[in-house]
Amino acid sequence: MSRYQQVREGLRAQPKRWLITGVAGFIGSNLLEELLRLDQTVVGLDNFATGSRRNLEEVRSLVTPLQFSRFHMIEGDVVDARLCREAVTGVDYVLHQAALGSVPRSISDPITTNLVNVEGFLKMLIASRDASVRRFVFAASSSTYGDHEASSQVEHVIGRPLSPYAVTKLINELYADVFSQIFSFHSIGLRYFNIFGRRQDPKGPYSAVIPRWMDAMIAGDVVEIFGDGEASRDFCHVSNVVQSNILAATIESSDATNQIYNVALGRSASLNELFSLIQGSLAPHCLNVKDLKPVYRGLRAGDIVRSTADISKAQRLLGYEPVCLLQAGLAETSVWYLANRARLN
Repeated sequence: MSRYQQVREGLRAQPKRWLITGVAGFIGSNLLEELLRLDQTVVGLDNFATGSRRNLEEVRSLVTPLQFSRFHMIEGDVVDARLCREAVTGVDYVLHQAALGSVPRSISDPITTNLVNVEGFLKMLIASRDASVRRFVFAASSSTYGDHEASSQVEHVIGRPLSPYAVTKLINELYADVFSQIFSFHSIGLRYFNIFGRRQDPKGPYSAVIPRWMDAMIAGDVVEIFGDGEASRDFCHVSNVVQSNILAATIESSDATNQIYNVALGRSASLNELFSLIQGSLAPHCLNVKDLKPVYRGLRAGDIVRSTADISKAQRLLGYEPVCLLQAGLAETSVWYLANRARLN
């Protein structure tokens, strides 16, 4: 039995109280769904700036009425210290997902990105410390590796940040480390690598590549690739992220806490490969995609050319094992987008 299976059984036997910030977002709502299925009590905090109420409604439809009754929603912003204190009251574990993502958005508006990602993070960190929560798990980012060139990124070696977004996520890690030293407050940062899956928004100027391409292919629109398509990414399905958050929150080993971990598959795919895989996942359901060709554009500022994670640390200390690989994840995600495209447009 895997450690994750053991943890899930333990949580069912002894439910806990969790806080998810950014609960209405793509990752936050998937965390909510899993925790409610495990009969946990969950508090959610979200201002719906990038999250969606329909994500919460979908979760409601997927769990039992009794399970959903264990969810308490607080509408508000992580930059509001009073709301942060209210949200953490009586909480065992905090899963801090609230952030303004996207490298291009941070370049166009670094002030707002810093406000949410740094000030909001610090206020939630302080509130969690003051409430003596058992564990503070936060969404870090692979953007922290910046211009470090290596065949595989390992947690203890990073380069210079290439965007304001990357700067904010690095600051989060530094604050968490300082709080562990000064206050003995236990946290774990999870560096996400190109997460995808159901409920990820395909619309808007800052949407991620997989939902944006899926939406465009289904519509028969142009798919743009920045560069020659040989840039590579470690694409990771959201179910693996859910696993990593729950493992990080519940780990008891002192060696595993106050650490940063890569969350990914540990293997990369080029953008050209990704295009072919998405095309293949949609073709059985959508005949018009089989003849589509991408359009190549110039590279964008702040983008990393190659990104592959070494996940051995998370495997060794957390018991993390990705259960959903790229092709299977794309197949599941494509079915979800085909079924939900009408309400997303």
